[in-house]
Amino acid sequence: MRSKAEMMTELQKMLRDVLAASSAGTRYTRVARAHGYIDGYMRALLDLDVATQAELVELVAMQRERIAGPAVRVLEFNPDEIAVA
Repeated sequence: MRSKAEMMTELQKMLRDVLAASSAGTRYTRVARAHGYIDGYMRALLDLDVATQAELVELVAMQRERIAGPAVRVLEFNPDEIAVA
């Protein structure tokens, strides 16, 4: 049996590959199939109590940020840039 660390590393690799493929414009069918594999893998991790939902969400968020940058960014407010109608 594989350790939790090994399984999480494998999931991390799968996520990195599918997110990179998606951002590179890989065909939808190939990306959708990879997403299905990842969903199944994550479901197994949950069902076997290897990982919690919070851990998986955090891992997905980290990989998305690594590939596509942060989900949100902080903008500084400059009142001089506001157009008055």
